[in-house]
Amino acid sequence: MKNSSLWIRTAIIIVITLVGIYLVFGPRRVPVASDFTWQGIKNNLAENINLGLDLKGGSHLVMRVKTDDYLKTLTENNAQAALTAAKDAKLPVGDVTNAAENSNYSITLNVTDTSQMQPVIDAVKQKVDLLNWTESTSGNSVTWSLPAQAQNVLKDQAVEQAMRIIESRINAFGVKEPTLARHGAQSSGQILLQMPGVDDPERIKKLIGAESNLALMKTAGESIQTFPTAEAALQSLGGTEPQNRKILPYTEDSAAAADAAQGEQPKQFIIVEYPPIVDGSELRDASAFSPSGTDGDYQISFNLKPGGAQKFGDFTGKNIGKNLAIVLNGEVKSAPTIQGQIFDSGQITGRFTKASAEDLALTLKSGALPAKIEYQEERTVGPSLGADSIRAGVAASVGGLIFIVIFMLIYYRGSGINAVIALVLNLLLTLAALIVFDSTLTLPGIAGLILGIGMAVDSNVLIFERMREELRAGKDVASAVTLGFDRAFITIIDTHITTIISSVILYMYGSGPIRGFAVTLILGLLINLFSAVFVSRTIFMWLLERNPNMKKISI
Repeated sequence: MKNSSLWIRTAIIIVITLVGIYLVFGPRRVPVASDFTWQGIKNNLAENINLGLDLKGGSHLVMRVKTDDYLKTLTENNAQAALTAAKDAKLPVGDVTNAAENSNYSITLNVTDTSQMQPVIDAVKQKVDLLNWTESTSGNSVTWSLPAQAQNVLKDQAVEQAMRIIESRINAFGVKEPTLARHGAQSSGQILLQMPGVDDPERIKKLIGAESNLALMKTAGESIQTFPTAEAALQSLGGTEPQNRKILPYTEDSAAAADAAQGEQPKQFIIVEYPPIVDGSELRDASAFSPSGTDGDYQISFNLKPGGAQKFGDFTGKNIGKNLAIVLNGEVKSAPTIQGQIFDSGQITGRFTKASAEDLALTLKSGALPAKIEYQEERTVGPSLGADSIRAGVAASVGGLIFIVIFMLIYYRGSGINAVIALVLNLLLTLAALIVFDSTLTLPGIAGLILGIGMAVDSNVLIFERMREELRAGKDVASAVTLGFDRAFITIIDTHITTIISSVILYMYGSGPIRGFAVTLILGLLINLFSAVFVSRTIFMWLLERNPNMKKISI
């Protein structure tokens, strides 16, 4: 039974070791003959391990969300929505004004009949989210103001929302292992983005900053009317654009669309009703497709969330035969006639290429940024710097490993070979674990590997010194080995748990390279429990199996 158990332990070690070797040095695709040459193995190693920005090179961006613009837009939209809500309720209101500058954000709605003040307030609150706004009345007007504390909360929410949107766009774009985190002071609105392997970040910047403001709006009048210039459209409104109307460029499949593609001003304009029936926040999904299968003929189909679908269905059901404007980033892309009630889907037509349609669908799915972004710092880290860091880190690791190997062999003699095998296996399996968990190896991560080697040596030293104590106490070799592992195990567990807890805290509150250090150290410590205890003990068990009456052990 004892021999059977030893064979099972050995089989487990061999299988895990072979799997680790394949994960680290083997190809991640269908292998070819060149994969098994020395150069091929080196290439496989470089391909299998995700390297961070400090090792692989890439782009480093620091951007700032214009949170003041976000609050300004929010104030303007709420002002128009408040006026529309009161008018929809047939209440006596005049005009609405708003202040949105110098940390003063307020909405003032004039009520022509002060006896209807409370019904006006109730109607506005029912349709407009003014929960964080303070309310006050004076004469025939009601004012909602945004306190400083609420401003800070909304600004923070805008930055967090921008981070989620940027993350979804970057992940969908395919940038591997990006680092995205808040940067600078909490109130600065800054975001740090690092993208390993991206040496030309212009397309990424365009994708991050791309607008994706989709709105479904009713065209003014009973039928669609186009104007050659914005001035002509304005004249049809009496020379002043009302608050519930917008003049927008119209670029549907026409000569204007071709001009717009070349950067020229579109030649047609239409008037739409404001605010929109449904906006981009109600979007659930979007995808690009080509009815004809040719580039330049792509369209974007979209689906709405249940709330938006209900509003869209109510509107289209009541406006059959009228035109609906599909507005994208301030331009009317199409203005189809409503043929019947539509609930949750629609299409954006135009002269889209495959790439532009896919990028547009991606930005629509991720949602519109709450405010525009400005870039404050941009650096490109060359791969040569990363290569130098890798060489330095590898040299330090190898140098430390060689020193430890020499020390263990001199100080612990034959048993030192046992420790060396456990150390090499620990390093191999830690790299394999990084690959399995798709983690990124950074320069601090290499430091974590070196520290893990030190912890592995510490475990072997604890075990060997405990075995020496038992031998000095007169125990036979078999008993000394058993007691050495059993009594050192508790101490090993204690040291590993405390270090793992510290590393977990580093991972939770650190960012980028600090988290890379924590990940490699945690993996190294967990694997060390296997290599320094299970593997090392199995080697001693084989020695005792071959010589049960062993009187001395080289330690």
